[in-house]
Amino acid sequence: MLTPDKKELARFVLEEIQRGSEVTKTLRSHPLADGSGYLNKSMLVTLYNELVAAGEMDADTRLLERLRMKPMRTLSGVTTVTVLTKPYPCPAKCIFCPTDARMPKSYLPDEPGAMRAVEHQFDPYAQVKSRITQLQALGHPTDKIELLILGGTWSSYKRDYQEWFVKRCFDAMNAALTPAPLPAGEGEYTLESGELEKDHSFNETASHRNVGLVIETRPNEINPDEIRWLRHLGVTKVQMGAQSFDDRILEMNKRGHDVQRTREATALLRAAGFKIVLHWMPNLHGATPESDREDFAKLWNDFCPDEIKIYPNQLLANAELYEYWQRGEFTPYTTQELIDLIADIKPTIPRYCRANRVIRDIPSTNVVEGNRRTSLRQDVQDELKRRGTKCQCVRCREVKSKSVDVESLKLDDLVYQAGAAEEHFISYVTPDDKIAGFVRLSLPNDESPQTEIADLDGAALIREVHVYGQSLPVGAEKDGAAQHVGLGTRLLEEAERIAIASGYKRMAVISAVGTRGYYLGRGFERGELYLVKKLD
Repeated sequence: MLTPDKKELARFVLEEIQRGSEVTKTLRSHPLADGSGYLNKSMLVTLYNELVAAGEMDADTRLLERLRMKPMRTLSGVTTVTVLTKPYPCPAKCIFCPTDARMPKSYLPDEPGAMRAVEHQFDPYAQVKSRITQLQALGHPTDKIELLILGGTWSSYKRDYQEWFVKRCFDAMNAALTPAPLPAGEGEYTLESGELEKDHSFNETASHRNVGLVIETRPNEINPDEIRWLRHLGVTKVQMGAQSFDDRILEMNKRGHDVQRTREATALLRAAGFKIVLHWMPNLHGATPESDREDFAKLWNDFCPDEIKIYPNQLLANAELYEYWQRGEFTPYTTQELIDLIADIKPTIPRYCRANRVIRDIPSTNVVEGNRRTSLRQDVQDELKRRGTKCQCVRCREVKSKSVDVESLKLDDLVYQAGAAEEHFISYVTPDDKIAGFVRLSLPNDESPQTEIADLDGAALIREVHVYGQSLPVGAEKDGAAQHVGLGTRLLEEAERIAIASGYKRMAVISAVGTRGYYLGRGFERGELYLVKKLD
């Protein structure tokens, strides 16, 4: 809370920082008059926003960068907002999965994202609104939002709830245009026809545009009808728990699907243009570090996900696996065994894939035995450095906040086969091999799964366009920022050139709601569920 006294001090401190003083040192040099401590960065951001809005200060992106807390949150070019669905039964019986009646299946109430959901009683509008407000207070732009919906198996929820949930999220992002709706009571989830589409239309020009919508589900839930439904909701990325590529291990852990089902689901999602994130779990019941090394290598045969999350199995008291451990039938890997395992496999990740996580953010107090360190990624990085090796995944090569010299960029086209599709990971890289931007182009063939969606008939597919650097407000510019030197347009032009040379007459893009305008301005037209373009 900025009282008049604090506001006066904050203005003085802000002016010093604007003149070039170091932020933390300046804050510590000016304690509060009442002896209660110091101003914090969020207070300075609040005052900065007030002064700019009142016309008392010119917008200064460099100053805001210096004030921003946890800048890594938006260095990938978008601002992620995570929400959790209400507690609901999961159709699966996985023995490693925790069960808590207060939470969606597999989640614990003291996980960071889950705590926010509990605080807001799982209301999607309140979760999104609160998170946007919090990010703004930390100095992050919220113009381009990737909405990440977590909570067990999305496809197992009733569709009226799914549609209502997504609409409420869009209501929060559209808050400047639409009033806050009242929370629904149990069973009051039915929308009028066209309500969600109306919210989507609003969001195309809203101040908080949705540039990606992500859900998580199981491989055995994916079919052509589900694909069409996900596109109706605006989904662009699907996370699936593959967990293992060994049918014996899947059966021992009561996963409820086999490897072939994961293969079929991945192929269908790819044929429909979705970005694919697979979860992989080492240390499952029946696995060993050596079998896990062999299993991880299978990811790059047929499956070839765009992103992966490595979630080492963790022994929790409220999971069935706990009983196996009590009987001496299961032993968790030690922290060092996990570090060695992940350090062995991480450098084998192809250059087209992004490793989002190497550990799940479960508070250590919940872990019965085995690894309790949530900083495992840093431990693995340290081990790789000690070995003199490095990972070449997308996350490790992002340009982040580094300025980009357009003339020095090299255009790289990495071609690989993913099942029946020929994939092109087309990227602009810096002289030191950092990625400034990329496009994922998929060229399906006659053996690709049939999606039963007319927009995609005979079309080359743009599955993702991503330009890196600090997420900037829509329309803003920053010297040397990768997002604002036209790289996206250049990448699209290269993808079109390749598609035409391969004999394709049409191209379709799986556009998020908030990026439709971008593609419409580059020759695409509205289809039923995708944006499409004729190729000359």
